[in-house]
Amino acid sequence: MTTTAELLKGAAELFPDEVVTQAHVRHLDLPRGAGRFALITLDNGLDHTKPTTFGPQSLANLNAAIDQVEKEAAEGAVTGVGITGKPFIFAVGADLKGVELLGRHEDALAIGKGGHDVFKRLAGLAVPTFAYYNGAAMGGGVEVGLHCTYRTVSKALPAFSLPEVFLGLVPGWGGCTLLPNLIGADKAVSVIIENSLNQNKQLKGQQVFDLGIADALFEGADFLERSLDWTAAVLTGATEVSRPEVDRGEAWDAAVQRGRAIADGKVHGAAPAAYRALDIIAAAKNGDLRQGFDAEDQALADLIMGGELRAGIYAFNLVQKRAKRPAGAPDKSLARPVTKVGVVGAGLMASQLALLFARRLEVPVVLTDIDQARIDKGVAYVHGEVDKLLLKGRINQDKANRLKGLVSGHLDKAAAFGDADFVIEAVFEEMGVKQQVFAEVEAVVPEHAVLATNTSSLSVTEMASKLKHPERVVGFHFFNPVAILPLLEIVRAEKTDDASLATAFAVAKSLKKTAVLVKDAPAFVVNRILTRFMGEIQNVIDEGTPVATAERAVEPLGLPMSPLVLLELVGPAIGLHVSETLHGAFPDRFTVSPNLKAVVEAGKRGFYVYDSGAPELDPEVAALLKQGDTVLTEEQVRDRVLDAVAQEIRLMLDEGVVAEAQDIDLCLITGAGWPFHLGGITPYLDREGVSERVTGKKFLAPGVASVPA
Repeated sequence: MTTTAELLKGAAELFPDEVVTQAHVRHLDLPRGAGRFALITLDNGLDHTKPTTFGPQSLANLNAAIDQVEKEAAEGAVTGVGITGKPFIFAVGADLKGVELLGRHEDALAIGKGGHDVFKRLAGLAVPTFAYYNGAAMGGGVEVGLHCTYRTVSKALPAFSLPEVFLGLVPGWGGCTLLPNLIGADKAVSVIIENSLNQNKQLKGQQVFDLGIADALFEGADFLERSLDWTAAVLTGATEVSRPEVDRGEAWDAAVQRGRAIADGKVHGAAPAAYRALDIIAAAKNGDLRQGFDAEDQALADLIMGGELRAGIYAFNLVQKRAKRPAGAPDKSLARPVTKVGVVGAGLMASQLALLFARRLEVPVVLTDIDQARIDKGVAYVHGEVDKLLLKGRINQDKANRLKGLVSGHLDKAAAFGDADFVIEAVFEEMGVKQQVFAEVEAVVPEHAVLATNTSSLSVTEMASKLKHPERVVGFHFFNPVAILPLLEIVRAEKTDDASLATAFAVAKSLKKTAVLVKDAPAFVVNRILTRFMGEIQNVIDEGTPVATAERAVEPLGLPMSPLVLLELVGPAIGLHVSETLHGAFPDRFTVSPNLKAVVEAGKRGFYVYDSGAPELDPEVAALLKQGDTVLTEEQVRDRVLDAVAQEIRLMLDEGVVAEAQDIDLCLITGAGWPFHLGGITPYLDREGVSERVTGKKFLAPGVASVPA
């Protein structure tokens, strides 16, 4: 029979780049006469901002520390054992860097069993065990604490989650089994399923305590000292820990059903992780931990060898790594300082931009528009949003006053922009209007000022073509809502120079946006792909396929919203404008839907009404629709849409719109909310065979977002 040490040694060979976590044991004399206590501290030796993880060698180190305290506990040398982390970080879970390299199911199974074998030893010690969540705790970091008898949490803890379902896994080291048995199935479903599928929502320390995951809550400043004093009180009987009885009746089943409804609403059955987690939670109702752990091992191994996790890790690496080193970005040393920002326009988009620049750059921001009333309205919007931040406790009164003081408006562009270093326009999406605006701005700004356009589809090169200095014009395309979506498409026009581009990237970084360099091509990346995607949906509707069938056809992709709901969010008029722009550039592939045009001309804001609480086709829109007699099945619609998207992506890569397919995926994840389990779009197209069927080859190499060949 393979021992835990042998299991971990074998797994360690598969993770040569693991950042190894040490498990240091020290002994303390507890107050209140509670006796000698063994405290295990997890520390990877890096600075305090770097996360502590559990790879095979790290698990082996923790296992060795438990060997030591197990002997001491058996001999009566210690009255209890605790585990905590280095300052500010408890542990953030499994080391996933080597997981995507695993090629055998038995290797994946060893990862699950190794974690279980080590963690469950904490529950088997002869003395009570305590977990002290002193900082960020995620995944396996949460689970190691669940195996302990008691838990405390810091009120300053910033992030606590079981994010595995978000990545395409299950909490496989005890989370699916232990958490519902601790706090009940409904709360466990919220943490494991709902929060994960809600863009990996994190819990704060107070919430962890309120859920019943932790037995005590202490301030961050003296958290460990207070936790040890509380531990002494528990060990001496001065403090008794009581927990509500878990409801193992109908409430448990109802919670699992609620979880399935959440999963259906988010991924529509297209991603298995949430459903595997729910199966384990459902089975955990009987309290059989061993059975639950075995199920976790099997689910973990199956999912590690599946495409969803590989795509999830790929997506995670895009957002965490590639986003921080944008492909093709110029030397950052060329960037010029930005001490004042100008915004042309004072409508909703312009006002959102002004708020963002003021909050992130903390420099003066001035808006202009065609009349004072519009300017006053724009400034008032920004001030109102600052007041909302103050009411929510996101900023204090001093910060609110400073932000309001930074944002102003002026009718005279010369007075407004004469000393601005960066001016962005957010006016009507019409080439002539934008060219006129840039000509007026160029006449009054300093020679070094960068001129940026928030255009969603127009040519930045053409926009700059009539200027004396077109080299300082860049595309700076935000996505709505500006405060939420991270993506910023930075467009290099034909004459944009490196200094202007470097300044744009530096500003994007200060704005905390994910910047992707794109070529000046019609609609750039996200809008071009979404317009081709939406265009095929509209085409099949125009040809005769029922709206409901067309919408359901793409549900297996697990997108954040259906195509027509997305169109409503974007605005039918904007969607029509972009489709007209792309039709003008590529008439053989992009169409202009007569039905969409009719909807816009009728002044409708979307295809649906919500009188019943759910989207239903607006009868007035239904009366406008003129359809042919070609009716496709859901599968036929899906194939047609995916074929079109694959073709367009291959053409974009051939044209050099972005450096690699990875940038396409990064854009869709951060700019359109496409789910991690797809990895954007190209891993899905590869996995489903669409890429090869349409373009003759896959977008990504074997082993990138897929199981190694």
